[in-house]
Amino acid sequence: MIENHEIDFRILGEEMQCVEIELDPQETAIGESGSFMMMDREIQMETIFGDGTQQTGGFLGKLMSAGKRVLTGESLFMTAFTNAGNGKKKVTFAAPYPGKIIPMDLYRHNGKIICQKDAFLCAAKGVSVGIEFQRKLGTGLFGGEGFIMQKLEGDGMAFVHAGGHVIERELQAGEMIKIDTGCIVAFTQTVDYDIQFVGGIKNTIFGGEGLFFATLQGPGKVWIQSLPISRLASRIIAYGGIGGRRREEGSILGGLGNLLDGDGV
Repeated sequence: MIENHEIDFRILGEEMQCVEIELDPQETAIGESGSFMMMDREIQMETIFGDGTQQTGGFLGKLMSAGKRVLTGESLFMTAFTNAGNGKKKVTFAAPYPGKIIPMDLYRHNGKIICQKDAFLCAAKGVSVGIEFQRKLGTGLFGGEGFIMQKLEGDGMAFVHAGGHVIERELQAGEMIKIDTGCIVAFTQTVDYDIQFVGGIKNTIFGGEGLFFATLQGPGKVWIQSLPISRLASRIIAYGGIGGRRREEGSILGGLGNLLDGDGV
């Protein structure tokens, strides 16, 4: 069994954040593909199959580890950054879009956190990144973004990324909140997660919020994001309009407004 490497870190920035990880000699951090930003000269970079927890096992173990990552929409490979020098060295990982980086000490959360499938950014070596299937039929059929989720297991530090502002809620036993499935970032393993139908003809046809929402019931901790990447992407597409032309939301000038601000028609 690979022990989790203990790492020091600091989070830099406001809206476009990055996390700087300080590694002692021979310590290793693992990063999601495409998250690397910069590193000191003595740090060695190695592409690994899966999440780094099965590297001492056989090919089948590595293949299963990598296959779990594919099911959550991630790459087959991750990158390991090891300090091959004598002193402390730093490696930095950047957030993929505006939002916040959330540090999570898995030891303090009983060794497991469940998060959205695209939330993981980087972690100490030894943290396992797998899949968490929801057991309930309704959740599986209608969960949307929340159906197949990631689980982070181990006793080290892991870092996840969320869009917009992040709210942390500590739910008491029996306390429940209803939430858009895309706004869930992560929750502890003691939280009960399910899907409910919005209900009502007007809500269904004209509500614009989807047919289902998630229910999270305590006890446990929940992390919530104000701007899911899917919502951001849909707004950008809608604003561009057909053929890339602007849609003037709320403008009484319409095409004339485009002429006045120099965009043409």
